[in-house]
Amino acid sequence: MKKIIYTLAAIIISLTTASCDSFLDEQKPQGVMDDDQLRQPEYIDNLVISAYAIWISGEDINSSFSLWNYDVRSDDAYKGGNGTEDGDVFHALEISQGVMTTAWNLSSIWERLYNCISRANTALDLLEKVDADAYPLKERRIAEMRFLRGHGHFLLKQLFKYIPFAIDASMSPDEYNNLSNREFSNDEGWEKIAEDFRYAYETLPAVQAEKGRPTRAAAAAYLAKTYLYKAYRQDNEASHAITSINADDLRKVVEYTESAVTGASGCGLEADFHNNFRPEPQYENGIESVWAMQYSMNDGSKNGNCNWAFGLIVPNIPGVTDGGCDFYKPSQNLVNAFRTDSDGHPMPDTFNNSDYDMTTDYADPRLFLTVGLPGTPYEFNPKYMMDRTADWSRSNGLYGYYVSLKHNVDPDSGFMVKDGLWASPMNHIVIRYADVMLMRAEALIQLNDGRIGEAIGLINSLRTRAAQSLSVIADYEKAYGVRMLVKPYTGTYSQEEALKMLKFERRLELAMESDRFFDLVRWGDAEKTLNRYYAEEAGKCTIYSQAHFTADKNEYLPIPFAQISASNGHYTQNIGGW
Repeated sequence: MKKIIYTLAAIIISLTTASCDSFLDEQKPQGVMDDDQLRQPEYIDNLVISAYAIWISGEDINSSFSLWNYDVRSDDAYKGGNGTEDGDVFHALEISQGVMTTAWNLSSIWERLYNCISRANTALDLLEKVDADAYPLKERRIAEMRFLRGHGHFLLKQLFKYIPFAIDASMSPDEYNNLSNREFSNDEGWEKIAEDFRYAYETLPAVQAEKGRPTRAAAAAYLAKTYLYKAYRQDNEASHAITSINADDLRKVVEYTESAVTGASGCGLEADFHNNFRPEPQYENGIESVWAMQYSMNDGSKNGNCNWAFGLIVPNIPGVTDGGCDFYKPSQNLVNAFRTDSDGHPMPDTFNNSDYDMTTDYADPRLFLTVGLPGTPYEFNPKYMMDRTADWSRSNGLYGYYVSLKHNVDPDSGFMVKDGLWASPMNHIVIRYADVMLMRAEALIQLNDGRIGEAIGLINSLRTRAAQSLSVIADYEKAYGVRMLVKPYTGTYSQEEALKMLKFERRLELAMESDRFFDLVRWGDAEKTLNRYYAEEAGKCTIYSQAHFTADKNEYLPIPFAQISASNGHYTQNIGGW
């Protein structure tokens, strides 16, 4: 499906015209063809392909749809680059200070995501009018478009909380401009997103012939994720605090993850954790990839349809990756979190008392598959040994010397392309099976109805897999002096203990996958966790000396000034005194 979807992007762009003054710059083509021509299967297919294509063609290095640029607010990563002025608007996000409603990075992600929603609605408008006899795939394609629309609204809601919902595919540009971002309460907004995923769940097949099209399992996973976010109610419009945790929503999480964890979905864990982050075709769209953005190379287009959105994350290795920008660098705090005790268990209460020493401390093997550490080879290639020099830090150590491994590939692999910046064809997994397992475990723990043991079992499955994930690091203990140890939990645990384990496991398993900040907000842990992080990191990374997270403000981005100005008075700014 990679080639089919993305090489038609340029054709489809010419079919959708700019017409809306606020947040949608792409609307239904008008005056292009008559009704009979518009309802031809080939034209409908092109609009559907267009809705997929924009998720690649419409993103940007500064507005990645993975949201890595906006996860620099978490304790997982430093912004990186060559200093605080390099991407200064993201520096403001990183320290939770000086965030402006006029900042271009806020408007950029808003506009790009609504453009994606617009493409889906353009296809939906025509799909809903076509006769099923003339277009037998009508219902399936409607489900796919509603899935994509739900994905766009989900990302926007994570970022901005109160958003306008473009859920009427037949709206005119003027009607779009008159949408309110407070038409629905926070809880109702999540339910609107769930409606799109539920339709997809009830309609999509178990298997799609073309990779990249969502399946029933993908819809179930996204439904579960939506209800997990919805469960942590933020019902007070004057606060972002968690007011309650809704049991009915948690039960829906359990319901929609049921088929996935029983194997009925065809999904499962990769034998090796690292397989999820490899560019080779035999590893892409593997058993753990529930739904992924499809990137490609050597497909006839210039430089392929590679993942340029990760282009800023490539380190600048002189003579090798010249032009690498070295952003999104793993934090010392994250590295410390992978340390384990002599029983192979995390040390969440003491992990940041001192910094990890790879020659004396035990560590979860996932550390060496997530973070490039000085003294170990970059992307597992001994030709490129990392060290604490400017070669591995454009900021000369301001942001440390660690490098993300999940986003990058071996420079000698043949899977790197340069066009100003570096890119690779490696897919971006939006939802992977391990995340589904952790969502289910979290719901079971929060429900506290006698199934905490099952939740611990799910967590232990990931820890057992971590211990076996040694395909590319089997020689690390002997060659580089590291000590690896991770073991499952044994015994019986209280709800409080189990929830602590779950939260820590999510951090380790999903580190640098851009979930961390949103998890902290969802749990209501952001203020406490991030202000402690700022204080602990200030002596290691001086940019945090003035950092401070303000509750009821920094959990969400402000609505961009440009969007409020163009909304005809229908948008209300988020709380926080922006």
